Amino acid sequence: MARRDARDAMGMGETVIVAGIGCRKGASPAEIEAVIAAALERAGFAQDKLGAVATPADKGVEAGIAAVALLYGLPLLFVPTPDLEAAAGRCETHSQRSLAVKGVPSVAEAAALAAGGPDAKLLLPRIAVGPVTCALAETGSAP
Repeated sequence: MARRDARDAMGMGETVIVAGIGCRKGASPAEIEAVIAAALERAGFAQDKLGAVATPADKGVEAGIAAVALLYGLPLLFVPTPDLEAAAGRCETHSQRSLAVKGVPSVAEAAALAAGGPDAKLLLPRIAVGPVTCALAETGSAP
């Protein structure tokens, strides 16, 4: 599980929708915002239902991801590699590129699931818009 999951980041024990983001280096804020908007639309959620953005810890240098989290006023969760790997078995899609680069079937799905906690469930498998992927997960039920 991510060291700090989405419910912790929101400061509450309620269910939270997490957008997991995977991207190529240098993805722009516009590209990241576009894929999140497309994912939310496809899943039937308004933007205000989103509670956090998650991405692999090594993507912390990607200004585009941070800019979109800031624009939306959401916590940005950086998921360590062991947590991505732990969530890999719950991923629904498989990308050869993700497997080769990160060792997980889907970076976006693994990030969303790991940040959502051990009981998180995938609401929307990864979709791609340009060089960015997004998956949506819901944190486990509140205790």
